Amino acid sequence: MISSNQEDWNEKVAIVTGGSSGIGRATALLLARMGVKVAITGRGETTLMEVAALHENLFPIVADSSDAAGAEEVAATVLQAHGRLDTLINNAGAGGLRPVEMYDVDFIQGLCATNIIGPSLLLKAALPALKDSKGTVVNISTAVTRNAGPVIAHYGATKAALEYLTRSWAIELAPHGIRVNGVAPGPIKTGALTGMMGLDAEMAASVEQAEAGQVPLGRRGVTEDIVPWIIGFADPSSKWTTGQILAVDGGWSQRG
Repeated sequence: MISSNQEDWNEKVAIVTGGSSGIGRATALLLARMGVKVAITGRGETTLMEVAALHENLFPIVADSSDAAGAEEVAATVLQAHGRLDTLINNAGAGGLRPVEMYDVDFIQGLCATNIIGPSLLLKAALPALKDSKGTVVNISTAVTRNAGPVIAHYGATKAALEYLTRSWAIELAPHGIRVNGVAPGPIKTGALTGMMGLDAEMAASVEQAEAGQVPLGRRGVTEDIVPWIIGFADPSSKWTTGQILAVDGGWSQRG
């Protein structure tokens, strides 16, 4: 999936949202080691700085991309620093568990802001630069969208919306040479259950064990299972692939 021609990646510039942890961190680090200048975004300055210190090609931007001003700031900062943008990876995501009885406006709006509004506004802000480079966009969804599930309705719904946006953007931006694809990870060991989903350690361990038993390939995934496919979609050599959503989940979404 990843181009063996290092010249395809040298001096390219990428944005990875949510780049301070999990899949975003792993993706940003690999791109940086391949010679790409990578802006990692997030709300936590300390964590971003710690990750940026791991490689000279990483630089942090503290910003909320779900805010219009934040999205504009991210794009402007990258262009000022490097003069171009080749790849936008919308990895930042929000989740949470809520039964219907506990629905509230703030929770639903928060998921929409991060999972739908954020990628939309950042793409708008980055679009002129992506047109110039005939760049790529990779949106990170979730294999949860493949099956209905209790208490995760709005998480799955907002990510399903991101997948629809991915396919629609692919058609709309194709005349500009911009490719848009998505990766939908299955159960991954990233700490998201205790972080994004808000479970305590005991409950998270129980869910992890149950999910591992549901995966046909017999284990939960790790970031190394996902990152090559993200970078593969962004690879300059993948010239005829757009509008695709790839589930990388060990067969989890195919279970009966």
